[in-house]
Amino acid sequence: MKTLTGKEEEVMGFFWEKGPLFVRQIVELYEEPRPHFNTLSTIVRGLEEKGYLSHTAFGNTYRYFPVVSREEFKRRTLKGVISKYFNNSYLDVVSSLVKEEELSLDELKELVRRVEEADREKERK
Repeated sequence: MKTLTGKEEEVMGFFWEKGPLFVRQIVELYEEPRPHFNTLSTIVRGLEEKGYLSHTAFGNTYRYFPVVSREEFKRRTLKGVISKYFNNSYLDVVSSLVKEEELSLDELKELVRRVEEADREKERK
């Protein structure tokens, strides 16, 4: 899946929060000064080309809707970061968070508890 620019991710946020939208509705979601309709239309078409949106035709206008959930996007983005910056090592990610003091000992213990619980769930299936 192709990566998103900051503006594309912002626009996708509207779809994930509101559901299907016409471009004119997206314009209205912005505070002044609002982006131009054509600018947002170009971003939305780009998102459709990248596989994030699809549309339903209503006469000569389109209502767009997300085909990628926010959860799927987060999961794929995280995997991409781990692949690109941590050589696919989840252990290196956690180690980095611990070293930078972004992850406390209590949080690390909670993480271990969740991993053990998930492992037990897999064994039951």
